[in-house]
Amino acid sequence: MSDERPVRLGRVVSAHGIRGELKVSPHGGPASGLTGIRLASLVDQAGAERPITIVRGRVQGTCVLLTLVGIEDRNSAAALVGCELVVARSTLPALAKDEYYWHDVLGLRVRTEDGRELGRVRAIHATGTHDVLELAGGGREYLLPYLSAFIVRQDGDELIMRLPPGLLEIND
Repeated sequence: MSDERPVRLGRVVSAHGIRGELKVSPHGGPASGLTGIRLASLVDQAGAERPITIVRGRVQGTCVLLTLVGIEDRNSAAALVGCELVVARSTLPALAKDEYYWHDVLGLRVRTEDGRELGRVRAIHATGTHDVLELAGGGREYLLPYLSAFIVRQDGDELIMRLPPGLLEIND
């Protein structure tokens, strides 16, 4: 891996079959986004990193099944359950203007255009039509649609939003 911060793309959730495939649950976005990766690393719960070469990836439901060089049986694959699949940021495809990677949005502070602090992005949920930001802060939680129509700008680690009247008060 390069010296840049690794990007966590998913977690190995189980072994699959008898030939050593890994079932990986992506952290965000569709599983198909993981099928084209060839060089990556697996990071175990102790933080140890193991470079891997991916021979094949195929989608199964909301997960992806990966075949790795050197992992040829179920027991070898099962030993990797719980590891995080990570890649160097430089290996990710470039994005179009209104696209984003979830890892770039997680942890951002969010406030409204008029300065109201809403909290930090704790999670992102894919709903099919658009993503939803889960915010937490100041003793409150919000679920907000992550739509370009509501985004004013992103300044560093802060996301400025223009929300429809009443959206924040809907759960009061």
